Amino acid sequence: MAIKGRSLIGVGAFVLLCGLVALGHWYVTQRAPTASEAKKASVLHVTNPGDRGPGTLREAIFLVASATGPSSISIEVPKISLETALPPLVNGHGVRLVGQAAGAEIDAQSLVGAPVLDISGANTSVEGIKIQNCPATAILVRAVRFRLSGSLIESCDVAVEVADNASDTLLERNRFLKDRIGVRFGASGRNSAVTDNEFTDNKDAGLWAVRRASDTNDDVIGIRDNKLTEEGIAIVAGNIPVLIEHNDFINAHQADVQVVGAGAVIRGNHINGGASMGIVAENASGAIIEDNEIEGLTAYGVMVRGSANTLVRANRIHNCGYGIAFVLGDPHSISTAIDNTIVEPKFNGIDVVGDSPNLRRNQVFRAHAYALHVENFRRPDGTKVLSQPFMDKNNFGGESAQSNATADVKPDVR
Repeated sequence: MAIKGRSLIGVGAFVLLCGLVALGHWYVTQRAPTASEAKKASVLHVTNPGDRGPGTLREAIFLVASATGPSSISIEVPKISLETALPPLVNGHGVRLVGQAAGAEIDAQSLVGAPVLDISGANTSVEGIKIQNCPATAILVRAVRFRLSGSLIESCDVAVEVADNASDTLLERNRFLKDRIGVRFGASGRNSAVTDNEFTDNKDAGLWAVRRASDTNDDVIGIRDNKLTEEGIAIVAGNIPVLIEHNDFINAHQADVQVVGAGAVIRGNHINGGASMGIVAENASGAIIEDNEIEGLTAYGVMVRGSANTLVRANRIHNCGYGIAFVLGDPHSISTAIDNTIVEPKFNGIDVVGDSPNLRRNQVFRAHAYALHVENFRRPDGTKVLSQPFMDKNNFGGESAQSNATADVKPDVR
């Protein structure tokens, strides 16, 4: 009996020891590291899905701010529900925020007026996370060298806000879904690029790059290889130089690309479908619209309105409501359409209203109304703006423009 009793005591002690070891392991993983530990640690683990306390994202951001070297934050819980604004994400040596758990979701529906992530330190990257339900901005970028990749931002007011003082911003392989605005730039942002992202069903715009006035020293924002589907306006660019190249636009509601001011190049894109305009240059200067394929739009493939020195070259426009329009351009800095091909517009191929552009080597085939429609414009005060386009070697249905002009040009009816 004594031996049996000692055996029971030994087993109990062993069980107790195992429990203490497990409790110690839990405590080590859940407790907040000390200041010295935080400075030494290169990786901080988010293991608590709560808004605050040991192991939370908030605690990790605080600790990273005091780290003496580059640091990473590893989100290892499937969902974090924020109740109050997080501190700015900053580290003098750079920080990487990575979603490790499947989904790695941050739900921000309880935040009011504050960004979910405030990128205030240089050399910051965010990878593999999902942010949703933001009443304000998901990610505010106000530092240099920020990278966002492999992430999803859904149902926010603005998914990514790039402030005036930010530069070297790279947004790649992300999804922006059902936000009001997907990405918004407040200035040109040196060495900034938006590449290989998917924008879907963003209410006002997929990408918005607008400011009050242009600056000749601005760098160009590269917008390349993105897919934009069912956007209000897919891309709006105003007084910020942009290179919009090799993107795929599908079923925009108002326009696929709208540019205002100087510095826009729209090249090599594919625009398909929608009850909208394709490319609209309004009060633009020096815009280049070339080598785009535009098909299946209800309205115009390209509209140049109130603009100066705009070049529309080598675009292929087919099965749209209308082809190209020039309306009330600058008579001292005329625009040009050259080497464009327009096939089977539902109405007119080229409309010229109160403008006198250069029309050279364009082709219009099987227009259902007029291949070329030229019309003067009468202002509300009664004055008339004449339309006198310069015509050279155009082909409107197999014959030269010069010999076929009277048949294909609608007379002034005002």
